[in-house]
This record gives sequence, C-alpha cells and structure tokens, in this order.
Amino acid sequence: MTTTETFPGFDNAPLALTRLGEGRPVVLLHGLFSSAEVNWLRYGTAAQLAEAGFACLMPDLRAHGASAAPHDAAAYPPDVLALDLAALVAHYQIDDFDLVGFSLGARTAARSVIRGLAPRRLVLAGMGLEGLAGWNKRQDFFRDVIDRFGTIRPGDPAYLAQQFLKTSATDRAAVRLLLGTMEDTAPEALSAIAMPTLVLCGDKDQDNGSADRLTQALPNATRAVIPGTHMSSVTFPDMGRALVDYLR
Repeated sequence: MTTTETFPGFDNAPLALTRLGEGRPVVLLHGLFSSAEVNWLRYGTAAQLAEAGFACLMPDLRAHGASAAPHDAAAYPPDVLALDLAALVAHYQIDDFDLVGFSLGARTAARSVIRGLAPRRLVLAGMGLEGLAGWNKRQDFFRDVIDRFGTIRPGDPAYLAQQFLKTSATDRAAVRLLLGTMEDTAPEALSAIAMPTLVLCGDKDQDNGSADRLTQALPNATRAVIPGTHMSSVTFPDMGRALVDYLR
C-alpha cells in the first residue's frame, strides 16, 4: 500500500514523499517535468522493488508533483535539489540506504554524492556524461520548451518534451526557476562518486549523452542496457528488474 506525506525541504518548504514497501531504504528520484507517481509507481518499478524487500522513498522534487512550487527566486539557490535531498535524509534519519535517480533525478543524485551524501549503492539512470558535464546546453533546451510552450509543432525536436510537460501539469514558472539552479559538473569531479554505481540507460536513449562515457568516467561503475528511448525506458518492466538485480 502506498502512503503519501510531506517533509520539510532545506528551507522548510513542504515537499511530498510517497512510500511503498518495507525493508532496506531506497530513495528514488524522478526526472524533469515528472513525479514519483509517473516515474516509479505508474509502470510498476517501485512495486518490483517493494516485492524484493525494499522500502521505496519517492519524493516529488521541488516544483514538481505535489511538492511546493514557489515563485520566489530565493527558494532556488544553487544545487537546491541536492539541498532538499540532504534535508530528506536528515529528516528521516536514514544513514544506510541506496539511491536511484532517473534523468534530472540522476543529476541530483550525482550532485548530492559530490556534496558528501553517501549511499551504499547508486544508480544513475537515463544519464550520460554530457548530461552532467554539458548541462547548460540541456538547460537551454528545456528553457526553450517552457518559453515556447503551446506553440511547438510536431517535427520540432522540442515537441515531445512540450507534450510531456502538458500531461504533467508542472508549474512552468517554478520549474524555469529550478533550471537556473544547476551548473555543469566537471568530469574530474566525478571521482568523488566512489561507491558502486550502475549506469542504466535505454538502448535508444541518447538524450543526456553517452552512458558509456559516463561509466568510464566513474571510479566504480558498471553499465546496464534496457529497452527504450529516454521517454519510454521507464515504462518497461526491465527498469525494475535491472534495479532489483543490482541493488539486491
């Protein structure tokens, strides 16, 4: 049974958390314009982890889902999502846990570890080296999606992102502020990610660059491939099976 509650972010903003399962804690971070429900619950990924003996802790990131989406720029300091994740870990007093992030969630997970968070195992899903080291280019792409929202036509590279943003009902003003909190992560900074790490991407997913190059840049990483594009890979049961196999 899933339950939903709130916890205080770094600035006490109310952030939503969904729980499923009992056992070893695993924190699951969703992607941009998404939510815990869309990324982890809707297609059964969290259910697979719960059945395997994990307690899934699934926050809606700031400006997403049921979490606070303030329009005050002061609510979006640099690395705000990493600050919120540190607040989650402190609030629930979890010191032995695994950490999984998809796309924006993977970026948040990597930034959090570089800042000192220490999960037992880490999974960076839907992420390549350029999605970390070349984030400013990706940020410009998503700002363009927000700024041209409602006018982007089929055939435009931004069209699918616009359609996903429409279905998620994400607060566009808030998420645009959120985009400004992220900076490029230099490849040499990845040496701080020393725990066992799985780089997990769909076989047709190049949205965030090369997963192979990210694997090579990390000190203790392995690579896994599942079916799908960046958008579709979270919809297949292969995602949950790969996470269970790695974390268990």
